[in-house]
Amino acid sequence: MRVLVLHGPNLNLLGERDPGVYGKQTLDQLNETIAREASAAGVEVRCEQYNGEGQIVDALHAARKTYAGVVLNPGAYAHYSYAIADAIAAIGIPVVEVHLSNVAGREAFRRTSVTAAACRGVVSGFGAASYRLALRALVEILGA
Repeated sequence: MRVLVLHGPNLNLLGERDPGVYGKQTLDQLNETIAREASAAGVEVRCEQYNGEGQIVDALHAARKTYAGVVLNPGAYAHYSYAIADAIAAIGIPVVEVHLSNVAGREAFRRTSVTAAACRGVVSGFGAASYRLALRALVEILGA
């Protein structure tokens, strides 16, 4: 089983950008954690990061032919990208949305995710563990 993990905008700055909110772990360290979790679950995983909305849409479109499911952190695009929401709805494979921070407890504009409605579920607020939990949930969905 192959799973794609898509990191959205600004996640390439993990460890530098607001570590009080997003943690001190770098993106490479997070990807290593995800790879270990995937290996333990018997899943092949690929991690990619894109800052551009169109790049994320393209990656989702391509994923439908190669992957069983996607873990997606759309970053700020979660709050206004109907293009990404439409891509999620169109690809026909399960997508689990993930956020490092508890978006419901932050600024008002972060409390609504337009992409979440197209996803099978959302995991947020547990730092790097959010990705591990999202991956576990996706594996369970795919095994059901």
